[in-house]
Amino acid sequence: MKSCKDGSFSNGGLRQYGNIEISPSAAVLNYGQGIIENLKAYKNKNGSIILFRVEENGLRMRVGADRMCMPAPTIEQFVEAVTSTVSANERWVPPSNKGFLHVQPLLMGNGPVLSLIPAPEFIFLIYVTPVRNYFEGGLKPINVVVENDIHRATLGGVGNIKAIGNYAGIMKAQAKAKANGFSDVLYLDSIHNRYLEEFSTANVFIVKDNTISTPVLGRTILPGITRKSIIEIAHRQGFKVEERLVPVEELFDADEVFCCGNAVCVLPVGSITLNGKRVDYGESGFVVSQQLYSALANIQMGLIEDKMGWTTLLN
Repeated sequence: MKSCKDGSFSNGGLRQYGNIEISPSAAVLNYGQGIIENLKAYKNKNGSIILFRVEENGLRMRVGADRMCMPAPTIEQFVEAVTSTVSANERWVPPSNKGFLHVQPLLMGNGPVLSLIPAPEFIFLIYVTPVRNYFEGGLKPINVVVENDIHRATLGGVGNIKAIGNYAGIMKAQAKAKANGFSDVLYLDSIHNRYLEEFSTANVFIVKDNTISTPVLGRTILPGITRKSIIEIAHRQGFKVEERLVPVEELFDADEVFCCGNAVCVLPVGSITLNGKRVDYGESGFVVSQQLYSALANIQMGLIEDKMGWTTLLN
């Protein structure tokens, strides 16, 4: 789908997966003018395909596009594009409880641009690929390290949207962590270097007694759709949920820590290392993480009735 001169988008079409034509001086290549989204499609036991809160992805793309001086498809166009692409690739959606179809929308600036100005043309596309279950055999807690030098976002930047340039900047910290035996990195705020922000591609939650805390949304925290869903589920299950500044010191007193995002859903943290000091979790058996994971994943996969009204069924 391509943008028109007035900023609206023409009706798009399906084509075989393959290379696309783009100008070498395109804004997305030279200035990073681009937005990504990601979501999943599951197949339930009856063979129907399930989409999860796809309108939220469409809305988040529009918010991010506005920050990046980009037009974006309407939410209705976004939903229709996702639905059409997933339906056309029905054969690639794994069977129930075997995996999911990863759906990747991409909005990018194309057309020749030499100066630092918005692109003259924008392309919206979606591609998909099947992915097997991450958690065959059950949830496997991850071991993470707190990063003190590299920050994923700064005030006034674009850490609260899915700008394509947000991710390359943290690859070095992530590669170093994995080389040292860690699964992921937990980042701190860039001003005080004290308050929790996010993992590389997931939001963070800490559990203490009946209270679940997560960094408050602002100019550096991505408003994750999984995050939003977990908060709503936790409220319904009787937990007290706090969205606030979370000092890194609270990690050492937490009962559980978990991350959540589109890819992992909910994933418990087995240990966190800060300045060489390691704290281990799991004495409770990750009860809260497992409880929230089951509640959300069962809705996403169509294993229980969706009383939240979050899913769309494609017959």
